[in-house]
Amino acid sequence: MSSEPPESADADALDAAFDQGLELHRAGRLDEAERIYRSILQQDPDDAATRCVLAMIALQTGRVAWALELAEGAVAIDAERPEAHHTRGLVLRQMQRTEAAAESFSQAVTLKPDYVEAHYHYGSALQALGRLGDAVTSYDRAIALQPDDPALHSKRGRALVALGRYAEATAAFDSEIALRPDDALAHYNRALSLHAQLRFDEALASYDAAIGLQADFMQAYNNRSALLRELQRLDEALASADTVIALSPDLAGAYNNRGAILLDLGRSEDALADFDRALSLNPDYAEALCNRGFVLRLLRPGDEAVRCFEAALRLQPDYAVGHENYAMALLQLGDFQRGWSEYEWRWQAPTLAPARRPFPQPLWLGEQPIAGATILLHAEQGMGDTLQFCRLALDVAARGAQVVLEVQQPLVRLLASLGTGKVIAQGEPLPHFDLHCPLLSLPLALRTRVETIPAYPSYLHADPFAAAAWHRRLWAVPGRRVGLVWSGAARQQSADVIAANRRRSMTLAQFTPLGGVPGVSFVSLQKGPPEAEARVASPPLRLFDATDELHDFADTAALIAALDLVIAVDTSVAHLAGALGKPVWILNRFDSCWRWLLHRTDSPWYPTARLFRQPAPGDWDSVIAAVCAALRAWVG
Repeated sequence: MSSEPPESADADALDAAFDQGLELHRAGRLDEAERIYRSILQQDPDDAATRCVLAMIALQTGRVAWALELAEGAVAIDAERPEAHHTRGLVLRQMQRTEAAAESFSQAVTLKPDYVEAHYHYGSALQALGRLGDAVTSYDRAIALQPDDPALHSKRGRALVALGRYAEATAAFDSEIALRPDDALAHYNRALSLHAQLRFDEALASYDAAIGLQADFMQAYNNRSALLRELQRLDEALASADTVIALSPDLAGAYNNRGAILLDLGRSEDALADFDRALSLNPDYAEALCNRGFVLRLLRPGDEAVRCFEAALRLQPDYAVGHENYAMALLQLGDFQRGWSEYEWRWQAPTLAPARRPFPQPLWLGEQPIAGATILLHAEQGMGDTLQFCRLALDVAARGAQVVLEVQQPLVRLLASLGTGKVIAQGEPLPHFDLHCPLLSLPLALRTRVETIPAYPSYLHADPFAAAAWHRRLWAVPGRRVGLVWSGAARQQSADVIAANRRRSMTLAQFTPLGGVPGVSFVSLQKGPPEAEARVASPPLRLFDATDELHDFADTAALIAALDLVIAVDTSVAHLAGALGKPVWILNRFDSCWRWLLHRTDSPWYPTARLFRQPAPGDWDSVIAAVCAALRAWVG
């Protein structure tokens, strides 16, 4: 053919050739389609449409530079053609020039507002740029034009997940599933959005649907396992984790996840083996190193665990959970200087980050004088923590500050006896204050060390009239009167906290041998669901139980004041007894909380406390035997 502009008959022939090329292109016969497109361009080099489709073949066959040259040429020839800008955008996306690609897609939809494919790719580019809200808007425009395209609903749903708009994301995945119910990935994405909303049963059903459609869907099994762990269906979680490992035996993360479940099941040695296997597959796996350190703290607390945390933090210096665990290990070893500083990372860890208080007033960590200032000291975690650290408010007041103490509602009446100033309940309107400090940051602010812990003989006090009333009521209870607490409560419903509460708690039945010690009567101090055990206690352990009359910690303090001794697992009542100066025997799990340090039977926090430690993980029988012997000696 001549290189001159074709006659009308030739134009018809070129159109026919173009259509033939498109048909071959759609059929995947790229070589044949390319020959036809090249032939058309030889006859009409200014054919922008052919340049666009040939650019797509160049892109599909990895000739990206040529694809960009063709697309740029199409735009130069016909800048009003939306397809040219769209093609240029696709090539630029392939080249990872996402900002420029987004500009091209934007130009395409400006020229052709009903261009569905361009809206889709514009949204995808915006999503890659982190402009998630704009991406959702682009997907919305595409869906309005073509509501029966499941891919549009899928992309919109994933953008909404990234925005944390999980309920809307679930609705988007529902729309996708309505259009293609057999897509395993759609059910999986729906499960993720439901999981994030804590709609566990629905999420589990969607994970199961995904697995039913794709039996080797490893990621679905993996997340299903994590969900079952959160539901404390640990045997099922373990079975799901086993399936992940069967599907991907060389996946380090699979062993790390299974190790966490084994740890919850009390199989610490097996958990350690899984963390070691994960690290053999990926030596730079910071999370597995941290988990290994955690399980070492349970099995053999000491320097080896500390080294694991340090190795994890060398690999990932901003790993908040690693810093938090490192802090616990240091504090347990009595290294308060480094431990308190590391513990400030807790506010970036997932469990506590949502509880951080965004006050406009400055955080006080001891750097500036506070004489004459009003400082808000606020509780942040469990009531045992508040009881332990409220003593430091006395030191703050001694520096000349006006103290406002914000604590959990059940502690308000009791903590008024601390005598530091105003005590208010969490949730009440706050008065004016100049500075603030969370209670568990006070040791850092005050530079507290083991040898400088203010171990007052008592710093909280029961109401004397209420205590006298309990003395009169207990007059008929023979012998020494000993209060009992046998179970704690998980204040956060996370798998780790639930597992720790399980390790520190006992049943009342395990206390039965104490009933054989003559000259002792027992009084229940147990609150929460386990208090029901007191009503069915069998001989020889009988309890005086009036816990339904204990409505807050001031009530409990008055009852403790009428007792001779408190025996408790590591709970808030143990701290209460110590703060009141009452003799308290604390039954401590093998993987002791950091606050009880290592290898001690006393506590620098409470002069009246005596610790009875498990000699091996889970060995409460030895603890109870030691307590029985100590009780006999104490009564004698």
